[in-house]
Amino acid sequence: MSASAAPDPRHLSIHDFTYQLPPERIAPEPLADRDQSRLLFYRAGQLQDRRFQELPDLLPPDSLLVFNDTKVVRARLFAHKPTGGVVELFCLEPVAPHTAIEPAMQQTSSCVWKCLVGNGKRWKSGPVLLEFTVEGQPATLTAERQEQGEGFALIRFSWEPASLPFAEVLRAAGHLPLPPYLNRPDTEVDAVRYQTVYAAHEGAVAAPTAGLHFSDAVLAELRARHITSAHVTLHVGAGTFQPVKAEQMLGHPMHGEPISVTAATLRQLLEHWPKPIVAVGTTSLRTLESLYWLGARLVQQPEATATWHVGQWQPYEAATEVTAVAALQALLSYLERTGAQELHATTQLLIAPGYKFRVIGGLVTNFHQPESTLLLLVAALVGPSWRHIYQHALDNGYRFLSYGDSSLLLP
Repeated sequence: MSASAAPDPRHLSIHDFTYQLPPERIAPEPLADRDQSRLLFYRAGQLQDRRFQELPDLLPPDSLLVFNDTKVVRARLFAHKPTGGVVELFCLEPVAPHTAIEPAMQQTSSCVWKCLVGNGKRWKSGPVLLEFTVEGQPATLTAERQEQGEGFALIRFSWEPASLPFAEVLRAAGHLPLPPYLNRPDTEVDAVRYQTVYAAHEGAVAAPTAGLHFSDAVLAELRARHITSAHVTLHVGAGTFQPVKAEQMLGHPMHGEPISVTAATLRQLLEHWPKPIVAVGTTSLRTLESLYWLGARLVQQPEATATWHVGQWQPYEAATEVTAVAALQALLSYLERTGAQELHATTQLLIAPGYKFRVIGGLVTNFHQPESTLLLLVAALVGPSWRHIYQHALDNGYRFLSYGDSSLLLP
């Protein structure tokens, strides 16, 4: 390993990143008001108990807040066999005729998706049906299993009216994919509260939960204080709930997730540098840091423009250092040279202790599950202090996980 490469987390044990989370500390429902959640403020080793609506007071002056504007789709479908039994289909990612999420959501007539199948052992063969209504008119979705994989199936969907885009089918027939640990059906409250107020681009099967605390009032207060904002898109996959089962991180495959960032956002980041950039949520953070690695590769290998992917271990194998400005500028120059307005890529980036942050200087985030890759990311940002932060939250009544309270981490 070269002197500039990060220490390698491949041999970390996830069991070193655990704590006891009593079930009663997991928030089962959202609070009545988004911005009334609590906010644990960590700065340079010091902790303060605050309210989320105070966030504009606590951010460093001249901060740029970066939001993930993905929108959660109603990815859970409950279809019926001819005998009446129910089969649950959880849409994970599109396979055909499109693999990119945006065109896949606009597909009409039929499509193939990779799905998790509930009650699948009782679904031997043949199609299953789901009847629903769109604007008061009857509609039907048919699902057929094309291929069974390891832990998933390829499902061919077809529907009538065939002119409906698949996004409209899911909106009308599907259910929100709440985190499995909530262990309850979704409600009309979830339909509003399991989305951020700034959600724009459909494609996520889990919410970027750090953003759930932002209300229109908090956003207005940020603008009043001249704290600027930018948007990136990472469509959160079901892998965000995937437990780490391997003894060492080397054995845990990170799921790939699609990201997209506009040329305008890249210009914003460059113009703001070197003032503080604060990520709203781990997904925004991973997107921003992934931009660095995409740009660094472009600087070092200008001909490798087709490789718009960040591998799980790429940061820990880097041989030379590229500045953040040079990396971001390389991406922007590429877009300007090709006339593209947006960069599309995928990332498997694993951020763990030993990682050197290139773009962000702070993070707004919820409290994450024990032995999760999200907790590894927090530990990478704040170091061993993560234990002190989480113990303080446990000792002082904070609510945990997706509908829980928030933290602002400024290491």
